[in-house]
Amino acid sequence: MTPLEQAARAAQHAPSVFNTQPWNWQITGNTLELFADPGRRVDSIDPDGRLLLLSCGAALHHARTYLAAAGWSVTVERMPDAERPQLLARVTLGHPIPPDPESTRMAAAIARRRTDRRAFDDRPVTEFELTKLRRFVESEGAYLHTVRPDQVAMLAISTEIAAGAELDDPAYKQDLHRWTARPSQAGDGVPPGTAVKPELRRVPVRDFFPDATAKLEAGAAHDQGAAYVVLFGLDDEPKNLLRGGEALSALLLLATADGLATAPLSDAVEVEWPRHLVRGLIAGIGEPYLVVRLGYRHDRQPVPAAPRRDTADVITTTR
Repeated sequence: MTPLEQAARAAQHAPSVFNTQPWNWQITGNTLELFADPGRRVDSIDPDGRLLLLSCGAALHHARTYLAAAGWSVTVERMPDAERPQLLARVTLGHPIPPDPESTRMAAAIARRRTDRRAFDDRPVTEFELTKLRRFVESEGAYLHTVRPDQVAMLAISTEIAAGAELDDPAYKQDLHRWTARPSQAGDGVPPGTAVKPELRRVPVRDFFPDATAKLEAGAAHDQGAAYVVLFGLDDEPKNLLRGGEALSALLLLATADGLATAPLSDAVEVEWPRHLVRGLIAGIGEPYLVVRLGYRHDRQPVPAAPRRDTADVITTTR
């Protein structure tokens, strides 16, 4: 298996909205191309494809991280062909280089990273850790705001408003059913085993099964030590959203490597008014892309892995 094939396989572990995995890879010689799959966009919450681009950016960073850890230099072109808007990135393999130490740590976290929707422990995330994460996010071309204690209530209200508006939307309910009632062979979507039952939380967590039963208990903790961070960029241009997804991947992988549990929260940016409120949390200096909850597991048992699509359906190789 070639390094590019291995990188594309590693990218299958990337997070995506509703675990849609809305990407495809094309390998030709020393070139790996990333394509968006618009048929996997969740139209009711992502009509403009913002979350799709963030998801694809996360997959791109996973591939880049694998190659850096494996000791390969690469050249990355983002949005390389205006005539083909679904072509999001082109990665060209360079020459062997010494493996990057941080990339090696992050690559080792790829397969064990999970979206953990359970409540986190009382142990706080340190300022040192948050500063480190922010610097990595900024190195990927995005920004990170740590939600202050006095702002958590507004984040909770924003998320609650968004959840209520979405559950009143028949199109959202249809999308929710589509991506939570997947056949096992599909290798995508959110199964009950990875979703959490509704509980009172500092900031609400999406109820993926409002008419059924999720399998995970929130647990005895109450997110008291959790940190909430807002990933944001200067605008909603496609290239910056793609870079935002790469920054999200860097945040999640580094946090996992450092022993933190993570859970992206997109609810509050999916509906215009709550998104406006979240924009206020960052003083209106940019566009909020996503919120991420960070913390330490109270339950030491890892959550089940999310299903993944068959690589044969995602990766095409031209010899």
